[in-house]
Amino acid sequence: MESVVPAQVTAELTQILSNLVLGDNEIRSNAEKVVNERLAQTPELYLLALSQFATSADTDVMRSFSLVLLRRLLFRSGLNQRLPLYDHLSSQALATIERLLLHALLHEPSIVVRRKAVDTVNDLANNSMDRGRPWHALQAQAFSMAQNQDPGLREAAYRVFAGSPNLIMDLQTESVLGILQKGLQDPQSVEVRLACLRASVAYLSAADTQQQAQSISLMFPMLNTLTFLPHNHLPSFLSTLTPLASTYPALFAPHLQNLLKFLPGLILPSGDPGPTPTVARPNPSGGTSFVFPPPGATEETGKDDEKDGDGDDGNEEEQEVRKAALEFMVSLSEARPSMVRRVDGWAGAVVRGCLEGMSEIPEDETEIWLEADPADDPTDDNYPHVYEQSIDRLACALGGKSVLMPAFHHIPGMLLAHDWRARHAGLMAIAAIAEGTNKVMTNELGEIVSMVTPLFQDPHPRVRYAACQCIGQLCTDLEEVIQEQYHQQLFSALIPTLEAPEPRVHAHAAAALINFCEGVDRETLIPYLDPIVERLLKLLNPGASDGGKQPKRYVQEQVVTTLAMVADASEVTFAKHYSSIMPLLLNVLQNANSSEYKKLRVKAMECAGLIAIAVGRDIFRPDSVQFIELLMRIQNSPPDPTDTMLGHYLIATWAKVCQAMGPEFEPYLPVVMPPLLQAASAKADVSVYDEDEEAEEKDGWEMVSMDGRQVGIKTSAIEEKCQAFETLLIYSSTLGARFAPYLQQSLELVLPSLLFYFHDGVREACAMLIPNLLVCGKQSNTLTNQMVLASFNQLVSCIAREPDASFLASLYKCFTDSLRVIEGPSSLPPDIHTGVINATKQQLAAMAEKRRVRAQRDVADEKEDLILMEEMEDYALEDMAKMVQGLVGPGTGGTEGNAAVNELLVAIGSVRELGLHLEQWESGDDGDTAG
Repeated sequence: MESVVPAQVTAELTQILSNLVLGDNEIRSNAEKVVNERLAQTPELYLLALSQFATSADTDVMRSFSLVLLRRLLFRSGLNQRLPLYDHLSSQALATIERLLLHALLHEPSIVVRRKAVDTVNDLANNSMDRGRPWHALQAQAFSMAQNQDPGLREAAYRVFAGSPNLIMDLQTESVLGILQKGLQDPQSVEVRLACLRASVAYLSAADTQQQAQSISLMFPMLNTLTFLPHNHLPSFLSTLTPLASTYPALFAPHLQNLLKFLPGLILPSGDPGPTPTVARPNPSGGTSFVFPPPGATEETGKDDEKDGDGDDGNEEEQEVRKAALEFMVSLSEARPSMVRRVDGWAGAVVRGCLEGMSEIPEDETEIWLEADPADDPTDDNYPHVYEQSIDRLACALGGKSVLMPAFHHIPGMLLAHDWRARHAGLMAIAAIAEGTNKVMTNELGEIVSMVTPLFQDPHPRVRYAACQCIGQLCTDLEEVIQEQYHQQLFSALIPTLEAPEPRVHAHAAAALINFCEGVDRETLIPYLDPIVERLLKLLNPGASDGGKQPKRYVQEQVVTTLAMVADASEVTFAKHYSSIMPLLLNVLQNANSSEYKKLRVKAMECAGLIAIAVGRDIFRPDSVQFIELLMRIQNSPPDPTDTMLGHYLIATWAKVCQAMGPEFEPYLPVVMPPLLQAASAKADVSVYDEDEEAEEKDGWEMVSMDGRQVGIKTSAIEEKCQAFETLLIYSSTLGARFAPYLQQSLELVLPSLLFYFHDGVREACAMLIPNLLVCGKQSNTLTNQMVLASFNQLVSCIAREPDASFLASLYKCFTDSLRVIEGPSSLPPDIHTGVINATKQQLAAMAEKRRVRAQRDVADEKEDLILMEEMEDYALEDMAKMVQGLVGPGTGGTEGNAAVNELLVAIGSVRELGLHLEQWESGDDGDTAG
């Protein structure tokens, strides 16, 4: 092509790009500066040069790099400019860039570089169309390329359609379906069929309801691409279909029976996926229709690719196929549970595939597993997590009636199997499905407990470990039911396991006891308290009978944590063990100072604090001074940047000491309040990433999507902020008037934090704090009118704008409780009274509209979510009504004001009646019946 820029510009750009790809940081940095300078001076010239370079550079690397760089620069804001460089280009320059890119797309010889050209073309096309500049030449060229004899060009065309579906959205449906169906049936190239499948998914995802209905016939050839596909390509095709299954599951409804004949053969290790096609024989079975499994399938199906290669590679390939098929089936189940429930055998196939996969633990890793620290276990990489997570997701999606029966068709036999891995998998499966099937599982709990408890005496340590995991999970997911009805059987199994010879096993038994104690009545626990504490102390501090062998550190950490929970659950009854345990904990805090003991140290702090609360201040008082001095020493020690736990545990432990000591804690407020107020005042640490910018993954950060951008939030600092407000709540409620010196500072932090949208816990704690702080001020005679007005004005402002029903309930409760503190509405100025009534009217109107819209939807597959949503709204309405009733009284606006209040109460009742009343569905299984 003829040059579109002067030769000297091309020469300079060649040198700049050569420097940019060098490994020398200084040279590369200088080249980046030159690029920025040239773009600031003559952006159009250098973008044109870069576009030309993408078609004329001598090497694949430089053409590829220039395409990537062009894509980034076009839509990057220029120096000292808010708009991207694209928006500063003339129409002529844009037309030239488009022409050069179309040339690269059509004539690029390298497949890798052509794919980079596709990415750049798609970015340019999408951004141009967003600005009202359609790219008709690209549309025409892509259609022409899709019919070219060169499969590479056909693939590129469908990649363009996949990345920029708007190119074909406004065309006649018949034309679009014709070009897509042709690509899906491409006889020469799997890559063309894959690219076309991605284009078809993008088209259906972007289509409106009417277009989807007109395009439903496309699903047949899309799914037919799976039928005779080489085994190693199946994961790519299935993972392409999975997002469509998650978003538009109804499109798959007519094909579920056929899919059920095909997919189970992929998720079972002994599956029969059909004969492997080749380029010469793309359809070895001779069929042309969408039939699962293909007729004439043999035992060797799908294995041809493995014969010439390494056996491990073949197994790895099979695993990828199984995982992709499983993810597809589970995702479809999650997206439309009612649809797949009606397909007999669907849940059973997924369950069996998961159970088989869960049994595939490497036989030769047991010794490594036994010696490993649970936090750094090298065998964890080979554990079949995906199958365990999949059966958990399936159970949560489909519920007990659909999953429990097929699961327990296999599990009893697995628990009796000769192979320890099958017994292990059976136990872990029960643990995995407990959450999703808990309503139905409760009816079978006695039989399940009878099956599980004998395995606490299994000869294999990993099976005994799995038994602990199973019971621990059941105690969480069937909380209170299992503890109340089967505590004798469970304690009889768990307590002896604390004496298991393997640290991994007895530590996990101690962990399971935590789950048990979280839902147990104190009276139920007391008969077992002595043997539990006796064995835990033995693990923490082995005597001479154990040869003085030092316990593993992770065992000590777990034991201390379990002791804390047992103390919390048993309350004052734990006092008899106080003298045996508290000295050990104080010794840890005194002497375990090196970095490897930092986790043990903070666990000891937590345990000592919980024991102090359990036994009460009279028993704790003799040790309180030493404990507090140790905490102060730890707090004042030089900070260790690698110790991310210490700050959290220090704040929590000080709060526990306050609860234990009550008013006697007041002298220590000057010690604990400065760091606490500092933590409460922390700002959110946020990183915002542009659409084309790859978000950096960092420990302690969470990525969320806001306004089309990826936002990174440093969760550790926000969690500390939440904890600080929760601790202020403890201090103010425990100390009352004694907290008065910190009332003003606390209120100044609390009120604006009602709007801290990054963390619901912060806002909830602040809503609970406000009435407590008002009580503190009232009791200490330090409450001012300014504090009261500031509190109520902020509450009215928050009520007016709050979109979340759950927190709205908290705001109304806070308002009502605060109203009681100031002894009625007569203390409020009229503008607050009027403001809260108007804000409540707005909320009622918004909630009524949400409920009307909801009533018009098909809610069968959203039952659980909608039940929770309606519960939250009903709580908000209930607290709203209490607040409104609290407004009635002398000095609240007289008859006219009371009439407005009564009108609101009637409106609240009317909005409540608009609900779907889905609680009646609770009598059915987890979504198996529709209202």
